[in-house]
Amino acid sequence: MCPIASQLRGNPAAVTLLLSLCLGFPPRALPCPSSCLCASDIISCSGCNLSAPPSDLPGYATRLDLSHNSLAVLPADWINRTFDRLATLVLSRNRIEKIEANAFSSTPHLLHLDLSSNKLSVLNASIFTGLEDLRELLLFGNQIVHILPNTFSGLQSLTKLYLSGNKLTSLPSGLGDGEGPLNLTFLDVSSNRLSSVHVHTLLALSQHGGIYLQGNPLVCDCALLALLEYWTWAQYRPLLDFQDEYPCRGSTLNCSLGEESSEGGSYQVDPGKWLLLTCPGFAPLPKKDAAVFWVTPTTVLNSSTQNPNAHLAVLPNGNLEIRGALMEDSGSYTCVAPRGRRYDPTESPEVTVIVGNTSIVASSGLAHRSGTEHFNTAFTTLASCVVSIILVLLYLYLTPCRCTGNRGGGSRGCGGRAMMLCSDPREVESGQRRSNGKRVAFLEPQEEDADTGVAKSPVMSHGTTEGILKNGSRTVGQTLTDTTLVV
Repeated sequence: MCPIASQLRGNPAAVTLLLSLCLGFPPRALPCPSSCLCASDIISCSGCNLSAPPSDLPGYATRLDLSHNSLAVLPADWINRTFDRLATLVLSRNRIEKIEANAFSSTPHLLHLDLSSNKLSVLNASIFTGLEDLRELLLFGNQIVHILPNTFSGLQSLTKLYLSGNKLTSLPSGLGDGEGPLNLTFLDVSSNRLSSVHVHTLLALSQHGGIYLQGNPLVCDCALLALLEYWTWAQYRPLLDFQDEYPCRGSTLNCSLGEESSEGGSYQVDPGKWLLLTCPGFAPLPKKDAAVFWVTPTTVLNSSTQNPNAHLAVLPNGNLEIRGALMEDSGSYTCVAPRGRRYDPTESPEVTVIVGNTSIVASSGLAHRSGTEHFNTAFTTLASCVVSIILVLLYLYLTPCRCTGNRGGGSRGCGGRAMMLCSDPREVESGQRRSNGKRVAFLEPQEEDADTGVAKSPVMSHGTTEGILKNGSRTVGQTLTDTTLVV
């Protein structure tokens, strides 16, 4: 017996480990907790009425399910080892109202965290420390009232955030302005208590994914009307799927920008020059302090966020000014403004800006006419080459047919100038066997005679030469000017 084991009688697990080491056996993984079910790399402790997480969880799990229990607090040391392989942690349907700081520091590679249907009321940045790889966070069905600044700033890999069914009165700060998750493509804040929203933030987020706002007591104003009209024109699925749960339907707000006359189109400007863009569908000078937002290739702007020294600025009348155009300014610009009506299907709120020569805008993804013309010319040349090659191959490889009928020709022969090509080799087999060489004959043109009963023999004119090749083939040549080539 190992001498140290006698001093550790009160700790059976330590005794087992020490015995294994003393006898030379490798340490075994911890067994599955008695209140859980383990299958391969999945551990499920769901519905066990647990008031605290099991302390002897095996570290090999990639998915841990602790849902449908009675957990009230998640302490920082709820796991006594680092779970390097854990990718999914489910804590839904508990009574969690407090999560201590660094509670998830032992799960550094967590990808999916489900904290839905608990009793959380306040969120802060210390809760999610160490979750740089987290992609999906479920917080719906809690009692969240406040989300402190920078709560999600450390979640740079987060793509989906579910916050529906809480008590939020404002959108989480830091989203859509570069301080929060940079890759967020899904935000659900439906069924909260939002009365007003930052249209600027929603426009920025909606360019990359889905934003769900239905079921909130939103106060309809001109900015929100402009957003909803734009989403309707763009066939934005999160709006269309729940359009009956949004305000501003049949709104009587007077948000018109003025006379509707200007149209969209394309603008071309030289690098370094200034350019003024007017909102498509409205007069060049709409009324002052209009609710106008511009979605540019790089950002979202409106008049309330203008900077006198900014490269792009929205003027108080809603026009967009490009101060000193750069090549990267080329692209599509969308004007989001309230119209108080549905967009005309033929009407677009977008304009195109091309900086520099129109033939050097490949980076903007815009096609130009000269490139189309070059393509057409190349295609025509290629087609001509293919046709020429086919004709040459037909001439070289199709089997020549022999003329049939009387030697004199007549109406049943080949005629004086005929050249026949045959695609079926059997036609040759039915005629006279030809020798290994090929016969080339220059025939004298003969007139067609209506009297087919008179046989006409070829006339050998002066200058005619005749010879016999070594293989027995005969060559006949005539020095007539009007000849026909038979191959």
